[in-house]
Amino acid sequence: MVRIPDAKVALSTASVYPESTATAFEIAARLGYDGVEVMVWTDPVSQDIEALRRLSDYHQVPILAVHAPCLLITQRVWSTDPWIKLQRAKAAAEKLGASTVVVHPPFRWQRNYAKDFVTGIWRMADETDVRFAVENMYPWRYRDREMLAYAPDWDVTNDDYRHFTVDLSHTATARTDSLAMVDRMGDRLAHVHLADGKGSAKDEHLVPGRGDQPCAELLERLARTSFDGHVVIEVNTRRAMSSAEREADLAEALAFTRLHLASAPAPTDPATAVTDQARGTSDQAPEARRP
Repeated sequence: MVRIPDAKVALSTASVYPESTATAFEIAARLGYDGVEVMVWTDPVSQDIEALRRLSDYHQVPILAVHAPCLLITQRVWSTDPWIKLQRAKAAAEKLGASTVVVHPPFRWQRNYAKDFVTGIWRMADETDVRFAVENMYPWRYRDREMLAYAPDWDVTNDDYRHFTVDLSHTATARTDSLAMVDRMGDRLAHVHLADGKGSAKDEHLVPGRGDQPCAELLERLARTSFDGHVVIEVNTRRAMSSAEREADLAEALAFTRLHLASAPAPTDPATAVTDQARGTSDQAPEARRP
């Protein structure tokens, strides 16, 4: 029997750039995505809760997640205070019915924010049912030089968060083992940004299957473990020569994800079934502890 998890497949509105947030809803509806993740950035519509609600209602596409404005280009979106940004992201998620807020670790120069980030995220998580899923990042590289741009760490598994987002384009850029990172996240993995990469110093966000990341293996693992978070297609389509080419890339990404998010369980030797079941119980990740 094929096992298909409850995970929904969403389209990040960043995947249609340089087209608009509104266009992302239209494409998601036309291609049959289960929902969208709203990247809050310089597009005014992405910052407007009522406009987003109208788009969601019109296209009958739910908003499953909100990506807080924590990119370099969004430093002034919704405030220059990063904690206010997160409060507004939480309020937006609650009003729009989204279950997740995606947040990056602070930049190292945001010293006060970085110092209290781990405990602050726990405090905010205690105030809402919305999941604050902290996303893995990567070192910045230029030629042979490497700069650690994020604090406390670009590898978020080195700190204690209630929920994680794994981004496979970021693992490619970091040149780290993505499946080992997922293992470290354990049952705190709540959200997936699915994209591919080839290990370039640039964050590539290729269509899944066009790089060297184990996108298919990760999806099949999620199916076997009955993952109930969201899988979000977050790819770069800026080089598409037309809207039709962009839409074809997003259709391919959706087809790849749906194909591999269905997994047939491997046959089990009856002689080892009881042992395997016991081992699976003992290997479960421990419940996250509050710092």
